[in-house]
Amino acid sequence: MAPLTAAQTLLSPAELSYLHSSLSLDPPIRPDSRAPTQFRPLVAETDILPSANGSARICFADGTEAIVGVKAEVEKSTPRAGDDGRQYGAHFGTRAGQNDEEMGDAEGEGEGNGEGGRAARKGVGQDSWVEMTISIPGFRDDDALPVFLAAMLNEALLATGDLPDRLWINRRFHWRLYIDILLLSPPLSYPLPLLSLTTHLALLSTRLPKLKSELDEDPLFDDDWDASTYLYPRSISTSAPTTTRSTSTSTKPHPERAHDYQPPITLLVMAVAQTIIFDPTKEELAVADCILAISVVGEDPPFSNSTTTHVKSDRRRKRAIRLLTIRTVDPPSRLTPPGVPDFLNTAAGGHASTTSTRTSGEEGAGSGGVWTPPRGGVKRGVVRRMIEMVVGTGEGDPGVAGEVLDGLEGVDVG
Repeated sequence: MAPLTAAQTLLSPAELSYLHSSLSLDPPIRPDSRAPTQFRPLVAETDILPSANGSARICFADGTEAIVGVKAEVEKSTPRAGDDGRQYGAHFGTRAGQNDEEMGDAEGEGEGNGEGGRAARKGVGQDSWVEMTISIPGFRDDDALPVFLAAMLNEALLATGDLPDRLWINRRFHWRLYIDILLLSPPLSYPLPLLSLTTHLALLSTRLPKLKSELDEDPLFDDDWDASTYLYPRSISTSAPTTTRSTSTSTKPHPERAHDYQPPITLLVMAVAQTIIFDPTKEELAVADCILAISVVGEDPPFSNSTTTHVKSDRRRKRAIRLLTIRTVDPPSRLTPPGVPDFLNTAAGGHASTTSTRTSGEEGAGSGGVWTPPRGGVKRGVVRRMIEMVVGTGEGDPGVAGEVLDGLEGVDVG
């Protein structure tokens, strides 16, 4: 993972030592007085780009702002030859060993853009149908930061294998999804969480035209945009204050689907000694011992076919958080200048030593409140606690990720 730039944080060794000591307390004292798991205030809105299939904008309280636009285009699928000379593969909705009758049944079940079709088209999509680009002010497109950010977000987006299947039209055509991410201001901190949350909302608001053609005909779509279907249908509509589940085809989960996936989110988590902090700022990252980018996805279990009503809060309680990927980020604290103890500082009455008074293994431990950059790795117990705080314990505890997803559900989509 591309390291953070330490030059962006101009803190003296004394300031770094004070900040490290404050964040190591229980509870920690953060510069902006937030709780360890509290995120920065933000403003979010969707459907801001009229010519896109889906779009979203999020602005943090520090002024960092991002816009994501999603565009879908119909593309002709490239056939792939099977071992016996027949055409098999994801684009044709069949695999080796599947006869024509079974293939015909799958085509009938996979008709249209509804959830029933996606349930029958499991595994027919390809990761190459999704293309993501990130533009950051002051960075070229081939610089390390936008390249690694795009790779991380794209990896989490394709980890479930659910998104490419939603882009399948028939054996001859599919949707190609273009996700363009624009950071409107220079990054004041590591922009990964901001870009991930904005992409999550943009995909939730993405809609595809309703398919009118059948089977392997050339795609013909309905011109009525009100009849379009969401790329990620919600099990319960959040636009109206109702307690009953919707019976619409675009929002009702298909009974054959084991889970109804949502777009993933990636959270940035850091550790200072034994303290775990979410959504760290630029100053907090400068003293981090460990930084993890954890990607998760929410799984909403399908409702039963009975007429029992379900309250939205009950669905939130039953939501399972699935861990997708974990990536380490090289902390900028390793590149910060170390402090000088008083007994080595000639300006403070000390004397300069001609030999090293500390071994390399003692670096990072600190002595007498003197800042020393961390060396080495992090304990496994700390990493385990970081993951558990994100995904929860599984016993009615949704974790921080579940709380973030619940908060994003409050954003009006569509």
